[in-house]
Amino acid sequence: MKKYIIILTLPFLLAGCRTSDDVNSDPHASYDTQPEPLLTYAQKELSDYLTTPSVNENNTRLMMQYWQEAIYVNESNYDFTNRNVSNNVWRDNYVNVLKNLDQASKIITAYVPTFAEAAAWPAKRDNQLAILDLMKAYTFQVLVDAYGDIPYTEALDNDKYPLPKYDKASMIYTDLITKVSADVNKLSTTGGTFGNGDIFYKGDISKWKKFGNSLLLKLGIALADVNPTLAQNTVSQAIAGGVLASSADDCKFQYLAASPNQSPIYLETASRDDFIGGKTLVDYMNDTNDTRITKYYSDVDGEYIGQVIGAPGDFSSFSNAGSFAYTSTTPGVILSYTEVVFYLAEAAARWGIGGAPAALYNTAVTSSFKDWGLAADAATYLAAHPYDASNWKKSIGEQAWVAMYNQAVTSWNFYRRLDYPQLIAPATAIPNAGGKVPVRLQYPPLESTTNGTNYAAASAAIGGDKLTTKIFWDIN
Repeated sequence: MKKYIIILTLPFLLAGCRTSDDVNSDPHASYDTQPEPLLTYAQKELSDYLTTPSVNENNTRLMMQYWQEAIYVNESNYDFTNRNVSNNVWRDNYVNVLKNLDQASKIITAYVPTFAEAAAWPAKRDNQLAILDLMKAYTFQVLVDAYGDIPYTEALDNDKYPLPKYDKASMIYTDLITKVSADVNKLSTTGGTFGNGDIFYKGDISKWKKFGNSLLLKLGIALADVNPTLAQNTVSQAIAGGVLASSADDCKFQYLAASPNQSPIYLETASRDDFIGGKTLVDYMNDTNDTRITKYYSDVDGEYIGQVIGAPGDFSSFSNAGSFAYTSTTPGVILSYTEVVFYLAEAAARWGIGGAPAALYNTAVTSSFKDWGLAADAATYLAAHPYDASNWKKSIGEQAWVAMYNQAVTSWNFYRRLDYPQLIAPATAIPNAGGKVPVRLQYPPLESTTNGTNYAAASAAIGGDKLTTKIFWDIN
C-alpha cells in the first residue's frame, strides 16, 4: 500500500496559496489543505476509473463485449498483466480515491470551529463526514467486486499498517451495509455541506440521501444468492428510505470542455483509432431492432457492424463508438436511476417486494431509452421484448447488459450475478482465462512482492488468485 497522493488538476480545485518568504517552506506544497479540493479530486478519480476505456486501467467494456480493440488485442483476450492493469486499478482506487477521502475526513474531524461557526458546525461536520464515508463505501465495494478479499480494516493507515492484512469480502460487505445505514441517518438537510466542492450533487443533501439508500440497494442485491436474509432486509430498508427517483437524481461527474478535465472516454478516442464495436452487442441490438444502437455506435454505410471478439479489425470497416465518446464533456456515471430500477425489478422478481417486476422492468428499459434521447421508441421495443417471468434472470440480465453500455463496471456485476447474457470467451483468450470471460481481476503483482505474506494468505483464502475464481457472492 502507498501513502495518499494529492494531485489537484481541476481549475476549480486551486485553493488559496500561502505566501511566505520562509525559506523552510516548500513553495509547491499546500500547508492549509481544505477538505473540499480533496473531495473534488477523489470524485474525479473515481469517475475517471469507472469511465475510462483505457486498456491500462479499465477493460470492462472489452470483457462485456461492447467494444473490441482494433489493432492490439491483448486485453480483448484477457491479457491484463502486460500493462499492469491490476496495479493501476489498485493504486487509483486506494491511493487517489480512498486516501484522499480519508485525509479529508481527518481534516474535518480535527477542525476547531471559530466562535461564529460553532453553532452550525456539528451538523455540517456530520454531513461532510457522512458524504465522505458514503464515497468510501462505494469505492470499497468496487474493489471487493473486482478482487474479492482486500485490505479494509488496515488499508488506510499506512503508518500503523504498512503491510495491511486482507479482510474477508463477506465481512467487508456486512460492515459497509452497517456504515452506509448509519451515514444515511446522519445526513441532515438543515446542515451545511461541501457546496460546489461536491461535483456530484453540489451539496444537495436530499440527493445524497437517495444516493446512500441506492448504495444500500446495490449492496443488498449483490448478496441475493449468498445471504438472502441480509440481502432482503437491506433492500427493503433502502426502498423504504427512498432511492433515486428519476434521472435527475443520477450521480454523475461533469467533465469540462478544456484540457486536462475532459472526459476520459474522449481522451482515449478523439485522437486514436483503438476501439471498434464488439460483434456480440452490435448483433444483439441489430437482431432486436434496438434504436439505441444509433447512439451507441456509428454506422458504416447505413449498417452497424461489430468485429468478432478477440480479433483485430480495420477501424473504418466496423462501427465505432457513438458521438458521446467523441464529446469532451460527456459526464461520468457513478450511479444511475436506470441502474437502480433494474435492481428494483430484480428485488421484485426475487422476493416480491418494491413493486411488480414487469412494471419495474418496463420502467428500467424505458429509462435507458430516455437516457439516450429515445424515449419515444421505448414502448415499441418493450412490446417486442416483454418481461418473461418464467426466466426473469434472462430478461433483466440481458436488458441490464444493454442498458449499462456506458457503465461497464456495473454491467460486469449484473453479468456475474445473473449469468446473463451468456457471453462466450474468444478462442484466442489467454490460457489463464480457462476459456471463460473473467469473473475477477487478479491481485496486483506489486502486492505479491511488497505485501507477500498477506497476499499469499488472501490468495489461498479465496481459492486461488485467478481470473476464474469467483467473488464470494457469485455462487451460480
